[in-house]
Amino acid sequence: MQKTPKSFIREILKVTENPDIISFAGGLPNPELIDVDGIARAAKEVFEKDGRVALQYSTTEGYLPLRRFIADRYKKRLGMDISPDEILITNGSQQCLDLIGKILINPGDRVAIERPGYLGAIQVFSLYEPVFVPIDLKEDGPDPEAFKAAICQESPRLFYCIPNSQNPSGITYSIKQRQACAEILKERRTLVVEDDAYGELQFSGTANPPFKKLLPDQTILTGSFSKIFSPGMRMGWVCAPKKIMEQLVIAKQASDLHSNYLSQRIASQYLENNDIDAHIRKIRDAYSSQRDCMVDALKEEMPAGITWTCPEGGMFVWVTLPAGLSAMDVFSAALKEQVAVLPGIPFYVDGGGTDTLRLNFSNSNPERIREGVRRLGKVIRSFR
Repeated sequence: MQKTPKSFIREILKVTENPDIISFAGGLPNPELIDVDGIARAAKEVFEKDGRVALQYSTTEGYLPLRRFIADRYKKRLGMDISPDEILITNGSQQCLDLIGKILINPGDRVAIERPGYLGAIQVFSLYEPVFVPIDLKEDGPDPEAFKAAICQESPRLFYCIPNSQNPSGITYSIKQRQACAEILKERRTLVVEDDAYGELQFSGTANPPFKKLLPDQTILTGSFSKIFSPGMRMGWVCAPKKIMEQLVIAKQASDLHSNYLSQRIASQYLENNDIDAHIRKIRDAYSSQRDCMVDALKEEMPAGITWTCPEGGMFVWVTLPAGLSAMDVFSAALKEQVAVLPGIPFYVDGGGTDTLRLNFSNSNPERIREGVRRLGKVIRSFR
């Protein structure tokens, strides 16, 4: 535990509970886009039809109709033939990472991870005491030479990645980069842990082939309902080859017996009653507009020397400050102006990120985005 870092995001969220603070620090979906009425109707139907069963213990693997829905959706969206038996329902996709760490990482094992990498994965894998192997990201995926060197020279047990709208950078791997990485990986024993939390939130609506399709027997794929349904219900899943799934189920049994069965039944009923594709299109349209609003505001308010990404989907813009300007100093000064940002430092396992910020656009309306970026620009100019 002494080697496991606190979640910097969770600590910041305590500070930003003040409604007067405009927060770009978290990674929250827009609450206005949660279908409260639809979920309430689904819950009512579950209680009326099958309440006593829904409130009982259940199987570790999860509610079969919900696993079938996920499997069918993989076929529909990505052309992958996935069996429901290859899917395990979890308490959010964060639990997927914990279960994977439990069954696959021994102290001293090498784990390749993007640089910058997802803070939640860094935190949970740290519990199992690996040696992290960071791989720099370019604008369309991992740096090719760095990736090849890391995989071939370090022989990591796992390569953890978020190919779609990566958290924190917002980068989406190109098809060319996915295929190049897959070619390198297929000659090795490294397993891919592919976190697809944002795959449904590509603003173009066009899905690139996942590693699970390119390397089906070598990839563990995780997914989440948090970004398209409700984060508070803590509903995720892991899709894995049979031998790995057997170990994941055992680890899950030892952890919590099974995920919240009532939430599974409500989610399944909601998906039966509603057009989830129409709901996702609504979310994409809203987030695309919010992304545009933030990027336009950055163009207007940021002084020269600052750059940022323009993500193809997801929830985050990644800002790089001029050399010598400290992200922590900007963070502290911005809080005084009642705007919260997330310094990039916790996303680096080997130091770095001192001149970077992650900005979340999904949980603010356009007015607050423009005002928050204006305040941030004022803070940054004060350091020049």
